[in-house]
Amino acid sequence: MYSYLTMSEEGPVSRGSSVAASAGLGVFAAALGYLITYLLIGNEVREASEDIATWKGVAWYFYEAHMVDIEASGQAGPFSGTDILNLIAESSSSSADLLYVLPPLALFGVGAFLAVRWNVTALDEAVIAGAPVTIGYAVIMGLGAVVAETNIEASAFGIEATGSIGPALLPAIVLGGILYPLIFATAGAAIAAAVNTR
Repeated sequence: MYSYLTMSEEGPVSRGSSVAASAGLGVFAAALGYLITYLLIGNEVREASEDIATWKGVAWYFYEAHMVDIEASGQAGPFSGTDILNLIAESSSSSADLLYVLPPLALFGVGAFLAVRWNVTALDEAVIAGAPVTIGYAVIMGLGAVVAETNIEASAFGIEATGSIGPALLPAIVLGGILYPLIFATAGAAIAAAVNTR
């Protein structure tokens, strides 16, 4: 394998620094995607419920845009159940369907940026540039799934009721955190590399 990824205008880029830069841009892509999701859907979330923090509700839309299920589970006395929410499909916002496009675009853009920045021209170098984006993205998606969960407790007529709503953790990490960046960031880097060869 290469001891250097490629030559940039500032000199050679070591593999270690290229992995760190790619991982950092994975964090940036996740943050950017969430921020745009907040801008597009934040008002609807705020108006829908005063009991749930807006930032958590927006996070649920962000995860659902990665095809990650948002699970609502509850238990009241001996009865319990789990349901899957369809937030984007049931949204009244005209821009809700755009949410599905945001994660692929952000990741594709980050992968392409890395390939252009490092003047990548070969497919194997594109994979080395784009794949490590997964590291930063997976960390954010995993941590975000944990902190975005909301727990609810209530009591009526002596019956305790509890519930929780949040992204399914394993799909959040595997599907949203690993597969999405692995596919789209690497594709962005590969296409940019193909353009760089011309």
